[in-house]
Amino acid sequence: MENPRQATERARSESIWQNVLVTLGFLILSASFVFAGSPKIARDLHGKASSDRVDVIVQFTKTPTAKHHQKVFSKGGTLNRELSLVKAGSYSVPASELAALAADPEVAYISLDRPLFNTNNGSPTAVLDYHADTVNAPVAWAQGLSGKGIGVAVIDSGIIDIPDLHGQSNLVVFSQNFVGGTSGSANDQYGHGSHVAGIIAGTGKNSSGSSYFYTFKGIADNVNLINLRVLDQNGAGTDSQVIAAIQMAIQLKSKYNIRVINLSLGRAVYESYTLDPLCQAVEQAWKAGIVVVVAAGNGGRNNDANTNGYGTITAPGNDPYVITVGAMNTRGTPSRSDDQIASYSSKGPTLFDHIVKPDLVAPGNRIISLYAAGLNLNSLYPVNEIPNSLYQTNGNSTASSTYYLLSGTSMAAPVVSGAVALLLQKNPNLTPDQVKALLMQSAYKNLIPYSTVTDAVTGQTYNSQADIFTVGAGYLDIQAALSDTSLATLSAKSPAAAYDPVSASFYLVNDTSAVWGSNVLWGSSEVWGANEFVNRPSSLSGSNVLWGSNVLWGSNALWGSSGTTGFNVLWGSNALWGSNVLWGSSTNGTTSQTNALTVSINGDDQ
Repeated sequence: MENPRQATERARSESIWQNVLVTLGFLILSASFVFAGSPKIARDLHGKASSDRVDVIVQFTKTPTAKHHQKVFSKGGTLNRELSLVKAGSYSVPASELAALAADPEVAYISLDRPLFNTNNGSPTAVLDYHADTVNAPVAWAQGLSGKGIGVAVIDSGIIDIPDLHGQSNLVVFSQNFVGGTSGSANDQYGHGSHVAGIIAGTGKNSSGSSYFYTFKGIADNVNLINLRVLDQNGAGTDSQVIAAIQMAIQLKSKYNIRVINLSLGRAVYESYTLDPLCQAVEQAWKAGIVVVVAAGNGGRNNDANTNGYGTITAPGNDPYVITVGAMNTRGTPSRSDDQIASYSSKGPTLFDHIVKPDLVAPGNRIISLYAAGLNLNSLYPVNEIPNSLYQTNGNSTASSTYYLLSGTSMAAPVVSGAVALLLQKNPNLTPDQVKALLMQSAYKNLIPYSTVTDAVTGQTYNSQADIFTVGAGYLDIQAALSDTSLATLSAKSPAAAYDPVSASFYLVNDTSAVWGSNVLWGSSEVWGANEFVNRPSSLSGSNVLWGSNVLWGSNALWGSSGTTGFNVLWGSNALWGSNVLWGSSTNGTTSQTNALTVSINGDDQ
């Protein structure tokens, strides 16, 4: 018999998912109204005035040569940048010529060279930052692990020279600027990349010693940082800049032992990851042996489509190969027993492909990391300054000249990147798939099932629940990951979810080529811990469904492997997540999801 609390939780779950089911059903019925156009031209290019010139990425069927560039030149185009990593080039082309260019059999896909933004939110107040303690990083430090010898490429707004990024020598071993070409300084002018670098590798030098009662130290304070600047002084960049930086990271892999790429940036999803050039670039890095860690995005509060923030994962976090990270709120304590999901953390499934994301979550709320005077981020958001008294014995209210506070999945991703460096130092032979599967299987799963937060500025209340599309496999636990000796032998691609309109339920599409499809080593309940997310009766729905129509979670076989064929007709890119149906196009061709990527000082949890 249900107690009152269980009844309340069940009713709340039913209400949330009934709303989602109704929305999904409407979208399926509305699919036929999505506009038609060339399947080789991205939707956000449709409707461009013929007199416009547009910056696009043209993917070819093979690595482009001078002959392929000439095809674009003959249409009045100019080459901005070669992107051989994804068999493409970045060009400026008259919009009137796009259809003719797409008709060429050697052209695979044309998309805008889209803008990207960092994925952080501001924060109005500060508490002590316990993100390293919450994920059990000190256990790794006690074992002598520091990420030594592992190269981590930080593709961001650059890294400025800060004392906390000096160990026995400068941790930044290589820098290159991709903003406006390859010339110019790779120094951070915004502040975001330096903050991210500090979460990964800050030594805590400026908060260590008898004068300080708290040290702000990164997860892996002895890695080699490869600084690849792609965001400008306002925290914005483009697809082609990021792709070029990824290409460089792959080229430098052997020289600097680059085993990790951190991408605390993103943009809206406009097409399947199989077509998106940014997603194709991160896949190439993954296949080259580099673990790619990506921020999930900060759209969890976005209810424009009446989905309570579901379906807001940003690109390239929508790619199934990479590790996509959501943000947790540590509540200002070292214990994770009171931690809860940050309400702004983006939720899955991904648009078009319906991939289960994020893969896991890590601390991302009110994270204190590196800062230097004169960076633009602080001039825009001085409220994020922290006083010396927060960490200095007998300190005062003067703002710290070294540390700064930010919130967002941008801050959660580098926590995972640092953890990956520790794992790879211990076992350099781990493949990217083995790292991903290991982190997901060992993730802490006894999370608070439901949480509520009220924004201090707007007064609006947001409800969250620790379901598979919100927290993935669970909360990063470095100690558990280091102790786990099992190794995956198959791909760790994130699975896709599907919808059965007959039973009104969601389930996982079985994939025997992935580790999740094997019950021998990586049984589904082992990875996602189906019994541990939400308290529920044992008589819930059948083993072959993800969610029954009247319950939140299925039985032990949360991702049941029997009878799980996909419903591609219903869940195809034109059927469910069409850009004019779910998100609605604005006059400039972008979608409302883009708004979730911009920096907001009111977007973090209190």
